[in-house]
Amino acid sequence: MIREEALARYARFYATMTPERLDELPELCAEDVRFRDPFNDFTGVGKLSEVFRDMYRQLENPRFEVTDRAVGEAACYLRWIMRFERKGRPWQIEGLSEVQFDESGRVTAHLDHWDSGTQFYAKLPLIGGAVRCIRNKLAV
Repeated sequence: MIREEALARYARFYATMTPERLDELPELCAEDVRFRDPFNDFTGVGKLSEVFRDMYRQLENPRFEVTDRAVGEAACYLRWIMRFERKGRPWQIEGLSEVQFDESGRVTAHLDHWDSGTQFYAKLPLIGGAVRCIRNKLAV
């Protein structure tokens, strides 16, 4: 039951996160929390806060909509949609976070899974064409 409650609390934070609320991360996450996404792989709640602060500096109006959550045997899962603007252009990334908790309900691992090839690199002006070409050649 503690994982279900911890997941619900973390999902609420994720969906309502703002730069001002990032100071709450040490209450939700273990000091040595591991975070991984297609661009980062590190340990530490301070670094996690830094990554989220940088997201708010680099992107316009970033926000997460948690669309589903599940509690599994070894981990919990949050399905989400991240929406933001970059240079006035709307973006959307769909992904899944694998979240692990300690006995006290604090996050020990937050591992993001999303397709950076089609949802990010293929949309970039200079390399997007090459990524789309490779993808088309590999498609069945």
